[in-house]
Amino acid sequence: MSTATLPPPRRTRSALGPINPIFIRYELSRRLNRQTLIFTLLLPAALYLALFRTGGTDAELPHGNFAAWMMIGMAIYGAATASTSSAATVSIERSVGWLRTIRLSPLSSTAYVLIKVLCSVIVAALPVGVVGVLGALTGAEAKPQVWVISLAVAWLGSAVFAALGIALGLALKPEIVMHMPGLTMTVLAFLGNLFIPLSGVMLTISQFTPMYGVATLARYPLTDGYNFHGEHSSLLGALINLAAWLAVFTVAAARRFADSTGRV
Repeated sequence: MSTATLPPPRRTRSALGPINPIFIRYELSRRLNRQTLIFTLLLPAALYLALFRTGGTDAELPHGNFAAWMMIGMAIYGAATASTSSAATVSIERSVGWLRTIRLSPLSSTAYVLIKVLCSVIVAALPVGVVGVLGALTGAEAKPQVWVISLAVAWLGSAVFAALGIALGLALKPEIVMHMPGLTMTVLAFLGNLFIPLSGVMLTISQFTPMYGVATLARYPLTDGYNFHGEHSSLLGALINLAAWLAVFTVAAARRFADSTGRV
């Protein structure tokens, strides 16, 4: 009497799993170190204090003043800088072979990117809170709903730049990527209309850059889409910009992770 040999059970892996809370806590503990926090908190705060009076007394907006406009911009800049700080840790993980270790685990590339993005967004809440407090102490004026909506969008919009930081970390060597996030965010912040009010050709160019969508959406409750020169920015255009750059950076990060670990 012969016995049939059953095939071994087939292991399936969810694209989103497993997302382990222990791994999330480990990631957060690495990100919340003293040196990183000092840099990500002090820089946007210092820039806000240097720039919030540069608009002049006649720079008024439909639902607030120039200080509120600058506060929202610096909250976005601080959140984006905090989010992209993951690039260095990701690059080091790749260089020491940590990603090959992850390859042996059930963790999928999508779950890896999502955990990194989640932890980056959590850390990004800190500079947003600091700049918000500075705005309240230095005369930023806006309706209560503007404060809540604008700072929430500035915070959650950091997910775009968290994905960018992961892609940079997976693509570049540690000695290079150490200097990339700060320089990249500063250039993108200028092009994205965060530091000074842009108009004309520069505003048109700005609409195709990654920070434009987040900045326009976050400031929309304050400005109704108008800048200080009377030019109007489309809410739909800002939403498309945000969604497009989020998709581009997320796909780039996931593909770089797959290439780094041999997963497809």
